Amino acid sequence: MVKKLVLTINVRTHAAEVLTSGSAKVTMIPFEGEAAGEYFSGKTVGQSVDTQIARKDSFSLSARYMLEGTDFNGEKCRVFIENNGTSTDSCKPTVYTDSKALSFLEAAELSAVVECVEGGVIVRIYIMAEK
Repeated sequence: MVKKLVLTINVRTHAAEVLTSGSAKVTMIPFEGEAAGEYFSGKTVGQSVDTQIARKDSFSLSARYMLEGTDFNGEKCRVFIENNGTSTDSCKPTVYTDSKALSFLEAAELSAVVECVEGGVIVRIYIMAEK
């Protein structure tokens, strides 16, 4: 099994909202972006947010967003992604879509890597595939 790149999302982040409590620091970062790849191309719609929670002994992140665009058959569709992790190189995306052609992503073993760039991040989503 090898990792195959499924989707690249170029994300532009906006001003964060921060709450610091006695046990955690919660940061909510709104964002927008464009996605491109072999299977889907589109852009974010609605509200997209990355929530990061830093506790004394742990860190977690959870980004939730919806993309609207076209699948590899040229059909208009939407893709919802929830990307959870404990670091930028160990994220586990969950995907839901109304595209019949992309429905295989809902049950696929996916992973993601988040690369920090000026003004945002680049998210690369991979699928485990046969060689």
